[in-house]
Amino acid sequence: MARQEPQSTSPRPGEDPSSADTLAHIRAALPSLAPSERRVAEAVLADPAQASELSIGVLGERANTSVTTVMRFCRTLGIASYPQLRLALAAAAARERALGGERPAPGTDISATDTLDEIVSKIIYNEVRALEDSAAGLDVGTLGRAVDAVAGARRIDIFGVGASAFVGQDMHQKLHRIGHMAFIWTDRHAALTAAALLRPGDVVLAISHSGETEDTVEPLQAAAERGATTIALTNDPRSTLAENADLVLTTCARETPFRSGATVSRIAQLAVVDCLFVGVAQRSFDATTVALHETYGVVQRRRHRPPQRRAPADD
Repeated sequence: MARQEPQSTSPRPGEDPSSADTLAHIRAALPSLAPSERRVAEAVLADPAQASELSIGVLGERANTSVTTVMRFCRTLGIASYPQLRLALAAAAARERALGGERPAPGTDISATDTLDEIVSKIIYNEVRALEDSAAGLDVGTLGRAVDAVAGARRIDIFGVGASAFVGQDMHQKLHRIGHMAFIWTDRHAALTAAALLRPGDVVLAISHSGETEDTVEPLQAAAERGATTIALTNDPRSTLAENADLVLTTCARETPFRSGATVSRIAQLAVVDCLFVGVAQRSFDATTVALHETYGVVQRRRHRPPQRRAPADD
């Protein structure tokens, strides 16, 4: 299978940029932007509503860069002009307000003075928005090709370390439960050993939020050399992992320093994994239903059943 070009973070063809979730596109593009363009992105994300009211020169000054860089930033997002960017930011800011109400701004980190109520509000809000943004940015066509590959694979090897390993273990358990030959590798040497035995018809799912984790990138590259179909699940569609994969599934998670790489990203990854799994399971609906019923029954029989209480005797 030919390598897939890195996915664009711009709105889909025919989509009005002002109606797209522009903030999600900017966050997805952030890791791969040039330093000067990244400063523009950070200035926009800091206060989208205010940025939508700024002239191109003022925004350039706030980002400590030039008007030319701001225009280049627009083109990177697939937006033809700066007025279009302002309209898109205004629409996105209005959407944020409508969804968020008085809740904390997206990406707001936990502070030392937050109450427990505030912590709950921030965490839930950011996780809900990560799911919404990931759904908006997920390429359903690519997801369909990934479903085809996994459903027809001789074996599926899953690579991931750290928080991504937990997501990989969840996918492994799901696939194994419906009868697919699946393996999870969370150690680099073990993953490389497994990759060396793969061949065409096999599938690899490599999971990394940053897309730059060497312990995940290297085994995926080794699997590709053996002819296996490679699927990357990452937050950065222009990362090294994505560039080396046949198919790229993306999340759009807003990690912050206090919760970096282990909470919001994991929730978004689990959602995409669920979509992939259900798509695979649906391809063999009857057999999947039987497998799920049988595996549930085996576990159910092992559950503790409290003794039944006898009804009190009548006086």
